[in-house]
Amino acid sequence: MAERMIEVDGVELCTEPFGDSSDPPVLLIMGTGASMLWWEEGFCRMLAAGGRQVIRYDHRDTGRSITYAQGEPGYTGADMVGDAVGVLDAYEIPAAHVVGVSASGAMAQLLALERPDRVLSLVLISTSPAVPGDRELPPPTEEFMRFVSTAQADWSDAESVIDYLVDYSRVLAGGRRPFDEAAARDLVRRDVERARDFAAVRNHDEIDTGKLPEQPLSSIPVPTLVIHGTADPMFPLAHGEALAQEIPAARSMVLEGAGHGVEGADWETIVGAILKHSAADAAG
Repeated sequence: MAERMIEVDGVELCTEPFGDSSDPPVLLIMGTGASMLWWEEGFCRMLAAGGRQVIRYDHRDTGRSITYAQGEPGYTGADMVGDAVGVLDAYEIPAAHVVGVSASGAMAQLLALERPDRVLSLVLISTSPAVPGDRELPPPTEEFMRFVSTAQADWSDAESVIDYLVDYSRVLAGGRRPFDEAAARDLVRRDVERARDFAAVRNHDEIDTGKLPEQPLSSIPVPTLVIHGTADPMFPLAHGEALAQEIPAARSMVLEGAGHGVEGADWETIVGAILKHSAADAAG
């Protein structure tokens, strides 16, 4: 499939569909700071081969979507949630199965709370509760905090940024499985070279979340699957466990040794879980 540029409230976003448009739709929302390439093409095609229309897209300030002046994003987290609705509108999809990773798992939760009519089901990967609650969750690991507080990149130099992002990917992988540096470097390089302005992604660190909904997670009305790795250094496993406990009838899948994100070693498992989850929702 070819990339397709769409316009959402005057904002240009780059999208890409896979599969048959008559199949049940699955909207993939990658974490902030990452373009749609992090939903790797092989993963998307595997999901489409299971009988799903799959759509991935670049967030603002990533990939080929709109970019803003560095340090002046001009949008909020709430706007990014709205972008997901805009993508569905552009494809004339009334509601979709929504899969979110990391911070975009939080976006998916907010979408289900604010626009449940647009969400058929949720799959939340490597993420944490999006709204406040009476809970105590563990902080990121010491190694993760050490990296984000000390590692630096020259954002005017693509090679420096690539090295930095590969090192960050290694930390996110959690350290319990072999790290494929060659594959990580290839993905990061393609992401940097494809971007309109690869340095603009730093705007994601500046955006305000916007007004959060007052409803608790227990108000989420759609079938939810929580997928979490035991070696996630950003959001330790207890974050996923909290989601599964608070969202009504949520199911959970624990990936032994997996870090933060969607690792190639888990594609088959995750794709199978998404297909089963969305099929069960359709049957219900």
